[in-house]
Amino acid sequence: MDHPLAAGPGVHESQDPPETAADRADLQFPDHSKTRIAPPLLRNRRARPPKFPAGERTKAFRKVFFPKASAENWNDWRWQMRNRIRSQEALSRIFDLSDGEQEALARHQGGLPVGITPYYASLMGLDDPDEPLRRTHIPVGQEYLQLPGEAGDPLGEDHDTPVPGLVHRYPDRVLFLATGTCSTYCRYCTRSRMVGQAGGEYQFSVSQWDRALDYIAAHPEVRDVLLSGGDPLTIADDKLDYLLGRLRAIPHVEFIRLGTKMPIVLPMRVTRDLVRMLKRHHPLWMSIHVTHPAELTPEATEACKRLADAGIPLGSQTVLLKGINDSVDILKPMYQALLMRRVRPYYLYQCDPITGSAHFRTPVAKGLEIIEGLRGHTTGYAVPQFVIDAPGGGGKIPLLPDYVAGRDGSDLILRNFENILYRYPDPGGSLGASKGHRPC
Repeated sequence: MDHPLAAGPGVHESQDPPETAADRADLQFPDHSKTRIAPPLLRNRRARPPKFPAGERTKAFRKVFFPKASAENWNDWRWQMRNRIRSQEALSRIFDLSDGEQEALARHQGGLPVGITPYYASLMGLDDPDEPLRRTHIPVGQEYLQLPGEAGDPLGEDHDTPVPGLVHRYPDRVLFLATGTCSTYCRYCTRSRMVGQAGGEYQFSVSQWDRALDYIAAHPEVRDVLLSGGDPLTIADDKLDYLLGRLRAIPHVEFIRLGTKMPIVLPMRVTRDLVRMLKRHHPLWMSIHVTHPAELTPEATEACKRLADAGIPLGSQTVLLKGINDSVDILKPMYQALLMRRVRPYYLYQCDPITGSAHFRTPVAKGLEIIEGLRGHTTGYAVPQFVIDAPGGGGKIPLLPDYVAGRDGSDLILRNFENILYRYPDPGGSLGASKGHRPC
């Protein structure tokens, strides 16, 4: 009997977008530093939208660069995957590439591939190499530099991999790398050593899944499984349904999470069929990767709505990136807008020291500055945890601004969000004593 996951047609290499004679100046792409986030779409609960919504900017982009693609094509996530922008030639037909981008693309071989869905490309600046989303996906020369402390596997995941594709670092949790495929490839990717590589980009290994499932079944302490990769939502519905069903059949697995960028970079992946399938595997949670307010389009809003309406709790994960999202002015409105879309800001990550990522990394103090600029200045639900995933396999370490100002006898002296000092009675305590006497 054929295995239920016998390999079917995979995603094929994209064809280059057609040449057009359109004038780029006809497309007005605003400066993302002043992005105004549109409110979530509000609809009558009984009304079902006849098709996936499309932002005006995206419709204009499709008309110019993909004129032969119908709305049905554009809203088919498989069409988007097949037509990813993957070569220097294809990029040049859409973007006015800088000298640095052209040189970096010409040097590229092996390693982390280039891949951008047409939809996600429509959100980028065509003529501005400093536009935030573009910077995260088109290579530049700094990607080929390795600074001290950087490594191909900075988190030591390979060390904690008992069977291929499964990382068991925390006592009751495992990371299940179900695929090597992503719809788009971020240049700061922690797993750039493995995603998009031969054997992972267009196929998966059923035997590898089976070994990981057998390991989980044999370890009753594992109650929480995070599916990641690559991006698990690049897996077809029937195969993902099979995998989730196998996990749900393991009695001690209580909690399944999916880590994905698809609702943001390819929101049309969140089809009604996908949502109906996911609902069968509750309790199911989802962590979506959000980088910048420019990503919160009508399409992404619809994807989040469908998932939230299906009872799937949504949390966001954001990597702190230098010159891209490293300010309160960018992150506060983004986090507030995520809450309006029923997405709870969960983690703000310090950028991992992956090889070639120095141009993306901020000082750690910048992350603490941002948390301090959020705490007390917006709802607490909009304040994520700032964490460093410790190099070498130490796991996530949360960092907080220091609000302990000192001690005065039995009183603890605390500093609030307005930098005003307050006393808290703490008889017998010692916290703050090392900072000396601090009356207020």
